[in-house]
Amino acid sequence: MMDIGEDTTGDWMTHEENAGQAGTPREWELQPPHPVGTSSGPSIPTPRSNDPSGEAGRAPVSNRVSDSVVHGNVIQGGVVHIHPGPVQGNTVDGGRRLGKPIRQWDAHDLEVHPASAGRKGSGRLDGRQVGIMPGYVHRAHDQELDSAVRDVIEGRSRMVVLVGSSSTGKTRACWEAVQPLADQDWTLWHPFDPTRAEAALADLERVGPRTVVWLNEAQHYLGHLQAGERIAAALHTLLTRPDRGPVLVLGTLWLEYANAYTALPRLGEPDPYSRTRELLTGHTLTVPDTFDRHALDTAQALAGDGDRLLADALTRARDTGRLAQDLAGAPELLRRYEQADPAARALLEAAMDARRLGVGLHLPQTFLTAAATDYLTDHDWDQLTDNWAQATYADLARPVHGKQAPLRRANARPARHQPGSPGTAPAHGPAAEPAFRLADYLEQHGHRYRERLCPPASFWHAAHSHLTEPGDLEVLAHAAADRRRFRIAYGLFRRAEELGSDVRLHLADVHFEIGDLRGAEQLYREAVADGQHAALDLLGNVQEELGDIAGAEQTYLAAVEAGIEHADFALAFFWEGVGNLEGAERIFQAKLDGGHPYSAFHLARLRAASGDPAGAEQIYRDTLGHIGPRAQVDLGILRNAAGDMEGAAQAFREAAAAGDEAAAIYLSELNQSPRNLQTVEREFLNAAGTDPSLLNELAALRTAAGDATGAAELYLNAANAGKLLTTTPWRYGLEPDGTPSPPWTP
Repeated sequence: MMDIGEDTTGDWMTHEENAGQAGTPREWELQPPHPVGTSSGPSIPTPRSNDPSGEAGRAPVSNRVSDSVVHGNVIQGGVVHIHPGPVQGNTVDGGRRLGKPIRQWDAHDLEVHPASAGRKGSGRLDGRQVGIMPGYVHRAHDQELDSAVRDVIEGRSRMVVLVGSSSTGKTRACWEAVQPLADQDWTLWHPFDPTRAEAALADLERVGPRTVVWLNEAQHYLGHLQAGERIAAALHTLLTRPDRGPVLVLGTLWLEYANAYTALPRLGEPDPYSRTRELLTGHTLTVPDTFDRHALDTAQALAGDGDRLLADALTRARDTGRLAQDLAGAPELLRRYEQADPAARALLEAAMDARRLGVGLHLPQTFLTAAATDYLTDHDWDQLTDNWAQATYADLARPVHGKQAPLRRANARPARHQPGSPGTAPAHGPAAEPAFRLADYLEQHGHRYRERLCPPASFWHAAHSHLTEPGDLEVLAHAAADRRRFRIAYGLFRRAEELGSDVRLHLADVHFEIGDLRGAEQLYREAVADGQHAALDLLGNVQEELGDIAGAEQTYLAAVEAGIEHADFALAFFWEGVGNLEGAERIFQAKLDGGHPYSAFHLARLRAASGDPAGAEQIYRDTLGHIGPRAQVDLGILRNAAGDMEGAAQAFREAAAAGDEAAAIYLSELNQSPRNLQTVEREFLNAAGTDPSLLNELAALRTAAGDATGAAELYLNAANAGKLLTTTPWRYGLEPDGTPSPPWTP
């Protein structure tokens, strides 16, 4: 009988769903910053060494005040302040409509990628010369956009969010779609100042009829840690109130963000995008990466009629169909990266790692320069000249075909005030530190191809020394903890605390991970005493680990009484662990009856353990329509554990036919033999290309086969990707280079 343990199931459930389960590491998630006192922690390893040497929230902004009235919802110090502002139909600020007429906008001001190297058109807009664009090729998604525009012309509000990869034509499609509205006296509002989220939250309540709300790169609105859910709620209100319509909300998202926002949370995990998920449901439209044959033929016809931009792009993109990317400069950006000299490549990879781990768009120059150190070999480091950084930044700022630069200087916008209000005089003081922004296409490339790499020591040291936004420090601390770099995580959390964030729960998590249970208990108790009741189930977990069973039960019960999310699951797991199976089953059954289908796995597991395999199987059959093919996988595991190999194989086959990747691997594993073990491993490795968490299951296979060295390597790869799902084999964590950390005390 194949040994597919309960851990194999449902790492999707059992390892991540419950922070309170005994011995299970907590999920690391970014919390909004709150001011607390400062303290010191262990030092971050210095650059080019593993020896100890001894960015998301934003700076506060002023509320917008007019006639002694605070207008809009304002993000201040990481906290969203809700201030009711006067709403006057479709007017704002003394009668002016929000936004400006569509004809007064230049497409490039709305972030449509320029498509020519410094070429300008003959037209002028508001005294400015505007850029030319290639002819537009309509594709299938344009028909859906045109339908939405017809609806709003007829008086029905609509929202459409275009989803696709970077530089595929999403923003241009939105621009072309709104052109018929220009003749209908519509305005277009693009919230971006002082930041996108702040502008949207402040003025969405004042959007009136016949307005296009332009949310290009909607992750900066809907994905904002403090404001995203409020923005989603405000958009829902706007779209569902007839007296404020018709309006057209247009947005764009990368596929990765759309998937993150619309995915149902795993059992036991928080649900940070519940309103956003509901808002996006039924309102997304996919933009393909490539032009199909019909679209390419249309582009060729336009080129034949004299469109030089399309003609030039087709010489490179006709065979691949990646016409939009070519026009936007993505291939040249990739070439610049792949053929960069060592110094330029080091800066770009440091920027890629910062962005993929969650640091803000604008990366401080001092941080990037210091971070790049360990991306260089010793030989390359010795070849650097004194002015290497200045010369490299200048080279990376050169645009590709006049469109995008691999790493460009980001200019901070000056603060703006209403005329006559306080603060209109020019500000005097030290200039802001130079910051740089990585090209979108390279950022996405880094997400895809550097996912399994953990940044070197210089990266973490630079973050500790040069990042000043508490949110950036917190998100990097979580990334370090996910990668089992606990000593680094602790130092970054301490630095965020010095800058005003309340990170006691996260510091307690590190204490717990390295086995300092008393230290974790003290911090959790302090948090509970200060009213942070979310720490109750975490405290119960520590008490359980310390052997205080009675105290743990009281704490879990208090967490349930306080209404802490998923505290009832923590109590159920606790009761199961101490032998109160009846109490645990009662909770799982109540959760299942209350609409939580993922509790079916645990309920079925208990039923099977109590000698009722038929009852367990019926639970899976009843919830199959809610959970999908994953229930068939769990059913196969259940049957295998009971010795029903044929039934297990049938369940895996049905799940595989329904599209579950893991099912095919489990099916192969059922017939495992020395001859086909390599085949099974290849299947795991192929699947792990898109889901690195499967490295854990492959490591378990190698462990079972007696290959401890190979298993350790795979566990390290999973840790580097932030996807290690088992209890860490390294008590004190890892150093940046992947070697086990020596004993250390927080």
